[in-house]
Amino acid sequence: MLNRLHEVGTLAQITSIKDDQVILIGHRRIRMAEVVSEEPLTVKVDHLKEQPYNKDDDVIKATSFEVLSTLRDVLKTSSLWKDHVQTYIQHIGDFNYARLADFGAAISGANKLQCQQVLEELDVHKRLQLTLELVKKEMEISKIQESIARAIEEKISGEQRRYLLNEQLKAIKKELGLETDDKTALSAKFRERLEPNKEKIPVHVMQVIEEELTKLQLLEASSSEFNVTRNYLDWLTALPWGNYSDENFDVLRAEQILDEDHYGLTDVKERILEFIAVGKLRGTSQGKIICLSGPPGVGKTSIGRSIARALNRKFYRFSVGGLSDVAEIKGHRRTYIGAMPGKMVQCLKSVGTANPLVLIDEIDKLGRGHAGDPASAMLELLDPEQNANFLDHYLDVPIDLSKVLFVCTANVVEMIPNPLLDRMEVISIAGYITDEKMHIARDYLEKATRETCGIKPEQVEVTNSALLALIENYCREAGVRNLQKQIEKIYRKIALKLVREDGEIEPQNAEVGEVEAESIHLSDEIKSKEEIQAGAESANGSNDDKASENNAEAEAQGAPVNQTQKSANEDACLQDTQETEKATESEASKTVNKVVVDSPNLADYVGKPVFHAERIYDQTPVGVVMGLAWTSMGGSTLYIETSLVEQGEGKGALNVTGQLGDVMKESAQIAHTVARTILLEKEPDNQFFANSKLHLHVPAGATPKDGPSAGCTMITSLLSLAMKKPVKKDLAMTGEVTLTGKILPIGGVKEKAIAARRSDVKTIIFPSANRRDFDELAPNVKEGLDVHFVDDYKQIFDLAF
Repeated sequence: MLNRLHEVGTLAQITSIKDDQVILIGHRRIRMAEVVSEEPLTVKVDHLKEQPYNKDDDVIKATSFEVLSTLRDVLKTSSLWKDHVQTYIQHIGDFNYARLADFGAAISGANKLQCQQVLEELDVHKRLQLTLELVKKEMEISKIQESIARAIEEKISGEQRRYLLNEQLKAIKKELGLETDDKTALSAKFRERLEPNKEKIPVHVMQVIEEELTKLQLLEASSSEFNVTRNYLDWLTALPWGNYSDENFDVLRAEQILDEDHYGLTDVKERILEFIAVGKLRGTSQGKIICLSGPPGVGKTSIGRSIARALNRKFYRFSVGGLSDVAEIKGHRRTYIGAMPGKMVQCLKSVGTANPLVLIDEIDKLGRGHAGDPASAMLELLDPEQNANFLDHYLDVPIDLSKVLFVCTANVVEMIPNPLLDRMEVISIAGYITDEKMHIARDYLEKATRETCGIKPEQVEVTNSALLALIENYCREAGVRNLQKQIEKIYRKIALKLVREDGEIEPQNAEVGEVEAESIHLSDEIKSKEEIQAGAESANGSNDDKASENNAEAEAQGAPVNQTQKSANEDACLQDTQETEKATESEASKTVNKVVVDSPNLADYVGKPVFHAERIYDQTPVGVVMGLAWTSMGGSTLYIETSLVEQGEGKGALNVTGQLGDVMKESAQIAHTVARTILLEKEPDNQFFANSKLHLHVPAGATPKDGPSAGCTMITSLLSLAMKKPVKKDLAMTGEVTLTGKILPIGGVKEKAIAARRSDVKTIIFPSANRRDFDELAPNVKEGLDVHFVDDYKQIFDLAF
């Protein structure tokens, strides 16, 4: 307690105590001289008096007047300080210089240390100076406070004035009938939207809309429920209830449109034409769910837009790749802040018709997260029996999607959940063969790229051999996306070459250049005309003399003078025409710099070839057989190589390499067993498999491989090594083999046939179960292939050896 006390304090008298408030009146200063006792704290004090001063001193008077003047200014701003003055005069009496200094320090907002400093000062002049500083600071604070208060007051009053004027304006307009209030205007807008299709709107939907409109009138515009109801009505009235676009039932026109946009894709086009034909016979069309499956870049997404154009339907596309929230499909509940309807409701509002073509991209890449399983939510959307009453969580009224044509795209059908796949009609797009890629590159890709790069057709020539080399050595994948990139790369380099040769072209200065060129041509023409006239005048005399001489000679020879002049003029004109044509030809040869891209210089534009010949052997040696494989990029050939490691009594074993999957390893074991059985039948004395350790390898060891269709190829490779006989030239095979030697069907028939043609294979062996798949292929795919269909390995043995 003692440490907290100052040396100088005030002797004060308690006048009154009210609750927790004590009112004191200070009498004089005291200084602590000596501590008498600590419990309770008792001290001896000395009573202090101000130092003597001259009341008539001009400096003291001036200082006190300045303090008084400042205090008056301060007291004007606050009524609280006026109460302080009255209390002071009532209890203490009139002011003198010392008391004026004390009062000024007391009512200032100074901190304790500054007030203590004034209290300890006994020199009246110095005390007045200290008080003056404190009061001046208080005056500055008062000014700042006043300016802040004034600014806030102006802002509030301005807003209030604007608000009042707006309210008065609304009231005046309402009285004059010029404007209705917000709620009435909104209701009128929603009813105006409904008016054109009011008869087509279902009864249950109309009932909900009427209820919500009534509810909107009862709600306050400032309430949150008002905004929710307004947004809900906005969506309900914006949907195209019963509004259908006129469909195209002209099959020939639809076929023409599909052929304009895409080359090939016969299966897809046929299915769309069937859809149109059924609609024409019925007089109305129904929605369907079609799934286009195939490798990347074959045109699955782009053909959706062409189908919509052929059917004269509105087109809407959204991708569900990686989608993990059910609300994206079914919408959010209206109770959530920022709730929105699902994609289908957004689609209908966007296209404005109830029968659009909706392309759902990447349906095989649907995600699954904490917000539910979108694949399960799609079941209702893509079910023809259920989507006539599709229920969106936000709208909460059934929507008819039975007229919508859904086209889904997928790379791998196996990734689509079975219940969802069961609802879709799958059309496989296997990919394009070399001939089809050539047509697509010439008729579609090259034209589009040329226009994009701003190159004229006469400036570039890409030969057929260059395109073929580009397809065979750089773009072997099933689609044409990479082919498009490579063609764009060629044309970009050609554009750079043309600009470098001709100099940089600045389109913005082209007009100025044309004007300058015209002025130059005009001045040249004027000069030439002046020279001609001058030359004609100067040569008049000599020409007259020559003309008279020529006339005399012509008369002497018996020829008329007019005919001689006419023939001379014709010769001159003919000579001028020939010179003009030569000049034009030379100018044309200068302006057109044609760039020819051929197979020898193709590498200058696209770099070194990415792919090399798939055929490693012209004639496969002993133990090597060519198989056919399906990959996500299309089809490819696959060699199976078998080699003898060592021989010895009872050392029969098989080791496999080539990064093979579990299914392919099991196929190798089955092939080893079947090969031993067949060898015992054909050559009973041959104990090759019993006494030989073998190594079976599938080249391209960095590429993972799996699948059962290499079974018959492995058996043939093992038997070729055992009998030391190579298989027939230009032979490839594919098929799964059972332990008893039966050949089971395989997939990817078209891709494997394309791979065989690319590798110049003449003979292919397919399972008998795939005969129909092969027969359905286009003639240009089957052309030049000798295909044998087998159902037992013994038939392959007779064909291979």
